[in-house]
Amino acid sequence: MAVVILEHAPAGSPVAVGAALAAARLDIRVYRAGEGDLPEDLTGVDAVVVTGGTAGSRSGEGAPAHDAELELLRGALATEVPVLGLGLGAQLLAEAAGGGAPEHPECAAPVSGSDPLFAGMAEEEHHRGHAFRVGASAWGLYCHLEERWSGLLPARFAELVAGRAEHTATRAFFTRRADAWEERFAYQTPAYEAAVARMGLRRGQTAVDLGCGTGRAMPALRAQVGDEGAVLGLDVTHAMLAAAARIGRAATGRLLLADCARLPLRPASVHGIFAAGLLDHLPRPRTALLEWARVSAPDGALLLFHPAGRAERAARHGRPLSPDDPLAEPNLRPLLDATGWRLTTYDDADQHFLARAVLAR
Repeated sequence: MAVVILEHAPAGSPVAVGAALAAARLDIRVYRAGEGDLPEDLTGVDAVVVTGGTAGSRSGEGAPAHDAELELLRGALATEVPVLGLGLGAQLLAEAAGGGAPEHPECAAPVSGSDPLFAGMAEEEHHRGHAFRVGASAWGLYCHLEERWSGLLPARFAELVAGRAEHTATRAFFTRRADAWEERFAYQTPAYEAAVARMGLRRGQTAVDLGCGTGRAMPALRAQVGDEGAVLGLDVTHAMLAAAARIGRAATGRLLLADCARLPLRPASVHGIFAAGLLDHLPRPRTALLEWARVSAPDGALLLFHPAGRAERAARHGRPLSPDDPLAEPNLRPLLDATGWRLTTYDDADQHFLARAVLAR
């Protein structure tokens, strides 16, 4: 995991951010304003920290920030890469977020006592009105921290960065591709329809397109469960869900922002889960399968799908098939058995991969 630290003159951070991030085993890349180019994109970046003196202390007060700095921060906000702005960095964060004066950005909200980063600190008179939050993953503090907080804040931020790293990488990858995703892969729609047809769902049931992206499976799922059934499209990337809504997928089902390993669904409430290109990209597939079993009704169906077979995908990436691939049948079958599923179909063809399992209850 890598954290970009952008330092401004007056040099130095008001807190020992670098030490805390290093202690959390995060790779730190330090850039000083005006000395070297910033990263062109956020690939491989798990957080951005912008530091400096207190807001308004930079040379030429009121001068606009460099375009590259604002672009980096805007990209981080769009993809929910965690951002921490301190002193001058808070002012730059507010400018990047847009709206209102930098000292009082309309798009920002004061932090509360339950905020994961500033809990406790914001209640102190010295910090009241100086700390703010933008969206779900960016925080700013205009003033210097009291000495007793100078170790806690960066430690909390490092913990938050590490805990979100998986989702940060996913969002950074898919956000940049969301607008073109549907058009680029429209030719795969018939393969998705054929795969959904093998789920065996009935009218009136509830189906989930898990890691739905632009929701390519949702129309076929709706056709199976009928108007009286329910279709949910869940994804962890805002931009993909926004793209799904733009092309009308909200008319076929409900779109939800959710972690596939922590579903906002009741136990035994789902009759079919469709997961395309998902399981083998998860760091903890066993945890995900247990969660999918939790929300599935007795005899609920799980369909793991990809519009290309394992051998074809390996060849496309110039690598051999890995014996550790969780989708290889010798690995997948015991994994499913251990998490409450029973494999009923395993079809690894040239043109698709498909594995169907039912909840063994």
